[in-house]
Amino acid sequence: MLTTVLSLIVVLGVLVFVHEAGHFIAAKWAGIYVHRFSLGLGSPIPWLTFRRGETEYSISWLPLGGYVKMASREEDVGSSTLEGGRPEAEVPPDRVFEAKPVWKRMVVILAGVTMNALFAWMVFTFLAVKNGRQIDPVTTVGRVVPELVPPEAAAFRQIQPGTRIVELNGKPVTSWDQIEQGIANTPESEIRLRLDNGSVVTADIHPDALEERLKASQSLQPYRPAVVGQVLPGRPAARAGIQPGDTVTAVGGRPVHQWYDLVELLQTNGGRPLSIDVARGSRHLTYDVTPYVDSVAGPDGKTVAVGRIGVAAGNQYRSEPLTLGQAVVEGWHGTVAASTQIVRTVRGLFSGRISKREVGGPILIGQLAGESARMGLDPFLAFMALISINLAILNLLPVPVLDGGQFLFLVAEAVVRRPLPLKLRERLTMLGLVLIVLLMGLAFSNDLRRLFG
Repeated sequence: MLTTVLSLIVVLGVLVFVHEAGHFIAAKWAGIYVHRFSLGLGSPIPWLTFRRGETEYSISWLPLGGYVKMASREEDVGSSTLEGGRPEAEVPPDRVFEAKPVWKRMVVILAGVTMNALFAWMVFTFLAVKNGRQIDPVTTVGRVVPELVPPEAAAFRQIQPGTRIVELNGKPVTSWDQIEQGIANTPESEIRLRLDNGSVVTADIHPDALEERLKASQSLQPYRPAVVGQVLPGRPAARAGIQPGDTVTAVGGRPVHQWYDLVELLQTNGGRPLSIDVARGSRHLTYDVTPYVDSVAGPDGKTVAVGRIGVAAGNQYRSEPLTLGQAVVEGWHGTVAASTQIVRTVRGLFSGRISKREVGGPILIGQLAGESARMGLDPFLAFMALISINLAILNLLPVPVLDGGQFLFLVAEAVVRRPLPLKLRERLTMLGLVLIVLLMGLAFSNDLRRLFG
C-alpha cells in the first residue's frame, strides 16, 4: 500500500511539474507576468511557499494538478478560486496574457503538452540507450490459445503449431515482436498473415477495437523449446537435481515437444508424483518430481489450482546495443506508438468500440504505478512516459477547460481578428468543466468497482 501511494505521488508530482514548467517557461519567454507557480490547486501552503523575483513558488492545499497563474485582464471567479484568489500585485498593461500576440499565446497554451511529450521521448530514449533493442527472433507459432481468439479472428484457430509466419499485411516479419505489434497496431482493419505453407489467414478487426486486437495478438504464442532457463532454489525441480540448460523430453511417459506441453502436463498434475525425462548434453536422465500446488487466476478471472515444479523457460531474446542517435530514433518511435495507442483508445470510447467501464482514474493509476515500481526502475520509467503521453493527448481534447479548448479559442480569435465574447467563453468553459467532472466521476466509479469487485 505504501509503495502504491508513494509511486502515485512521484508519478503525478513529476508529470504535473513537467506540464506546468512548460507553461511557465513559455510565459516567461513571452514576457507575461507570472504571479505563482504551484503544484496542487487552491491556496498555497504558507510554510511550503517562497518568492523569487516577481513569482511565488508554492505547493497548494488541493493535491490535484497544478497551475501557473499568469497576469490576466479577465479574472473569473472559478479560475481565481482554483488558483488561490485574486492577486494583489500591480502588473504593467503590456505584460498581461491578453496583451501578447495570438501566436505567442498559442505557444504558451501548447507548451505544457509539448513538455509532456518531450519528457516521454527522453525517457524512451534513455531506456533505449540503457537496454538496447530487445528482439524475440522467433516467427514460428507454438500454439493458439482458443479462449483468447476473438470471433473476428476465428481463422487463427486453423494455424497449426510449428507453422511459421512469413508476412503480415504484405510485409516480411523476422521476429515475434513484429508479429505481435503488427496484429495489435496495424492501421488496416484487415489483418493478413501469410504462412510458410503459402496459405493466408485473415482477421477483420477495427483498429480502435483495442481489446479484440490485444486478444488476437496474444492468442498466438511463439514456439518455445522445452529448455530449462532457470531453476528456483528450494522448489521440487531443484531438490530433484534438474539444472538450467536441461531439455525436458517427457513427463510421466508423455512426450514433450515444446515448453507449453511441459507447462500443461505439470499444471494438470499438481500434488502427483511424476517422472521427468531430460536431455543434458549426450546424457538422458530421469527424475522423480512431485509438483506443488499453486493458485492462479484462470481465463475467466476465477482462481484455479495448478501444479508447478519451480522452473522457467530459457530466454531466447536477443539484445542489440544502440548508438545515441539510434536510441533517439527508437525513443521517438516509442513516443509515436504510445500516442497512437491513446488516440485509438479515445476514438474507441467515443465510437463505443471500447467500453466506458475501461476508463480509469487516480486509483487505477496508483495501482499500476505501484505494480510497475515493484517490477523495477525500467518498468516504472516506461509507465511514467506512458502516463505523460496520456496527459498530453487528453489535454489536447477540444474541451474549454483543457489546453486544447483554450487553443481553439485563440484560433477563433485569430480568424475573426478579435477575442470571442467573454460571456460565450465563460459558458463554454463551464460546459467543459461539467464534462470533466462527469468524466472524473465515471473514472472514480470504475476505480471503486475494480477495487471492490
